[in-house]
Amino acid sequence: MTLTQLRAFLEAARRGSFTAAAGVLDMSQASVSELIRRLEDEYDVQLFIRGRRRLVLTAAGQELLDHASATVSAADTASRALRSVQTLSGGVATLGVLRNADFYLLSGLVEQFCESHPAVRVRLIGQNSVDVAAAVAEGSLEAGVVVLPIDAEGLVVTPWARDEVVFVSADPSRAAEPPTITDLAGTRLVLYDAHAGWRDPTRRQLADRANLAGVKLDPWIEVEHVETAMNLVSRGLGDSIVSRAVLASLPNRADLHAVALDPPLYDTIAFIRRESVPLSSATREIARLAHTAVQQGSAQPVRRRRRSG
Repeated sequence: MTLTQLRAFLEAARRGSFTAAAGVLDMSQASVSELIRRLEDEYDVQLFIRGRRRLVLTAAGQELLDHASATVSAADTASRALRSVQTLSGGVATLGVLRNADFYLLSGLVEQFCESHPAVRVRLIGQNSVDVAAAVAEGSLEAGVVVLPIDAEGLVVTPWARDEVVFVSADPSRAAEPPTITDLAGTRLVLYDAHAGWRDPTRRQLADRANLAGVKLDPWIEVEHVETAMNLVSRGLGDSIVSRAVLASLPNRADLHAVALDPPLYDTIAFIRRESVPLSSATREIARLAHTAVQQGSAQPVRRRRRSG
């Protein structure tokens, strides 16, 4: 049993003849008749009494009628849904975003997207970058915007921009000179992204430096949100690290003093998607807007190198 056979059956039942059904379906009368005959042969039933003037449904035909109508209707609905996604006249744009997404102007892109595509729903899933990467890899998210490094197995990673990570303190004397990783090891550190901990990409970079220097970083206070961490720093409870874009976006940051690390440290912001899996039009469009927003919100866009030759 195929959708084509069911469509032929429905039109023949509605119009009372194979000829009329053929006209609607843009087929020959013989083709419609053959589709019905094969359906009858497959189930060893007769669907129509073939009268001189009009087809009449048999008991088997009556039994099939409602099921055929529901099946064809469901298939047509599914087809319209898929077409609407491809034409941005429906569906859902889904994107995983780094937890501090708002500091890179990503909230503005939602407004821009909704104004241009009012029939498309939007889901921005804000998590730590390691969790966004895991969700994209397993297929629960189409794509994501993350900070590197992440586990990139099975993913296509496209760097978009980089943002310098700086040391911040409420004490201006502590931010007078760039601190080394050894200096950080002797600091009361207030770190955010407590749930991700040392899986967090920025922390991973710090941990690598600490391992090379033979020191250990033990946070004095851990909280979940960067705003909370910066508030604690401003009250003198410890020092922290934060990207320049986030620091520039924080309200009431006059109490915070920042300086680069020695050597400088950068967060690389990248777009990720699964290998060999095309993006829906809606997600592709919101990712395009996110790319622009990230480059506007960070200090240093990543420029692709031209191949020589």
